[in-house]
Amino acid sequence: MSHSRDEAKLDRVRRLMEEQDLDALVVRSPDDVLYLSDYWCMKGYDVLVFPREGEMTLCVMEPQVAEAEASWADDLRPFRFYDEADPRPPLFRGTDAALDVLRERGLTGRVGLEISLGSAAADRMVGEPTVAGAPYFAAFEGVVAEALDCVPLLATARAIKTPQEIERMRLANELAALAMAEVRAKARPGMKESEIGALFEGFVHATGTGFRGEVGLARAFTLVWSGPGIRTFTPTADRPVVADQPTLLEIWVCADGYWTDLTKNFCPGELTPEYDRLLDQLLVVFNAAIDHCKPGAEMAALDKLIRDGIAEAGYAGQPSHPVAHGVGARAHEPPWPHQASGGIIEEGMVLAIEPGIYWPEGGGLRLEDNFLITANGAEKLCTDPDDFREA
Repeated sequence: MSHSRDEAKLDRVRRLMEEQDLDALVVRSPDDVLYLSDYWCMKGYDVLVFPREGEMTLCVMEPQVAEAEASWADDLRPFRFYDEADPRPPLFRGTDAALDVLRERGLTGRVGLEISLGSAAADRMVGEPTVAGAPYFAAFEGVVAEALDCVPLLATARAIKTPQEIERMRLANELAALAMAEVRAKARPGMKESEIGALFEGFVHATGTGFRGEVGLARAFTLVWSGPGIRTFTPTADRPVVADQPTLLEIWVCADGYWTDLTKNFCPGELTPEYDRLLDQLLVVFNAAIDHCKPGAEMAALDKLIRDGIAEAGYAGQPSHPVAHGVGARAHEPPWPHQASGGIIEEGMVLAIEPGIYWPEGGGLRLEDNFLITANGAEKLCTDPDDFREA
């Protein structure tokens, strides 16, 4: 799916490059390539040269050239996916092409590379993005005068979403809400957790691909836990859906490379009194966190507020996972609010807020939604209700 060139986004990146006196960025992580060029790669072998001045160059493997023509890169440099004379992985031929671009354009001074990259979003094929090791970074030695880490720069740029990015994230959230409605309509006690996950993921892929002519490809990934199976960081299993307890879906929906990260719940019967009370306790904490999220509010205070509220509910030390993070071209990206760190919440950020309470014997609840920070506070992006008794 082709999108109009997001000049607001690109100008923001170039301003940060000017502040740091960088001649160019060279990126190959699928989400960074997508962010800068609107090209969502199939296999993670492509390399983008993004100069501070002038047009970007996308070094793209030959089978994908036709698709890359819809990107924001006017200059495409094809390289062979398989070369009978070169046994190296194709990433290295893409890197050679990028080095040629740097030499040709005189971009050999201060160049930003993804040196400290910790995670990358999935590519468009099998969710198996390539990893750049030491040989990749060594290839720039002797070509550029100074290679610097551009990961913090891109994290700063990506933390503030442009109107185009927000609209693309709204589509992902809309698909998630529609898929949850499908799950609630078809889920029955006794169905396996894995059946619920397949129902959700299949709906997003089938309905979201081509959705309203605005989405090229939509995918979803889930973790599903029911009743006593609700715990942190456990896989979906063949446990049955419990009639009077929640079934929790940890949800990631991706629409053309932009993500939503949600946790949604349903109950096919009437919640037990214990779960009614737990949901009420968690909603108090959740709503207080939402109210906190205004421009200028402290990141550290958000983390502390949530954890203090959970402790007041009688669950000190919970949860074991982060309770807020950024969302965008990855499902989990900066900023990462933490009570021992700094930073402030800014207009244009999109934060996933996810307090959770878990019982030692199994069971519990997590609420998670994505919120756009506006001048007036936090705007919920997914229409599916967090108080699932109302669904």
